[in-house]
Amino acid sequence: MTDAALSLAMLTALALFAGAVFLWRKGERQRPALMAILAAVMITNVVIWSLPTTGGQTLAASAQR
Repeated sequence: MTDAALSLAMLTALALFAGAVFLWRKGERQRPALMAILAAVMITNVVIWSLPTTGGQTLAASAQR
């Protein structure tokens, strides 16, 4: 279940970043910046959940148990 959630978070972050680039090119400034920040936060969360701990397991694998 956590694999699906992490995959969805990455897909959403990529879509947010693509939308931010699209809006930035149209001339908007505030909304694309906020979208890019949200995408960065989501990617950071996925990285945190995917990195192995000192024991060699990820937080996502620990949460599944």
